[in-house]
Amino acid sequence: MFSKPRWPNDADGDVFRRMQKSGFDFDKAVDIDFNVDFDSWPPSEELVSMLRAQFKHVKIYSPDSSGNGYVQFVLNAVPSYELVIFIQKSVSEMAARFGGVCESWGVLH
Repeated sequence: MFSKPRWPNDADGDVFRRMQKSGFDFDKAVDIDFNVDFDSWPPSEELVSMLRAQFKHVKIYSPDSSGNGYVQFVLNAVPSYELVIFIQKSVSEMAARFGGVCESWGVLH
């Protein structure tokens, strides 16, 4: 019998536990949406270009009545805690000098 994966007790681990509880298939590649939030708007064109060079689907969501603007990029991959943490950390490091941080992600299922 297989043991259940154990994820750290943090916000990202909580997402994985919710996904598991809902019956998510962790063996299939899916589109993982990552968001980059900014201290000020609009985002740097240089950063958006850098993201577009690394990821296929990059979309800018301007601020509206429901909240602040953000840039979303999509990665098609088999989701794992390690992958999510790596992407968030590397994109946050790249975006830091532009006032950006990547701390949120999700999948549709």
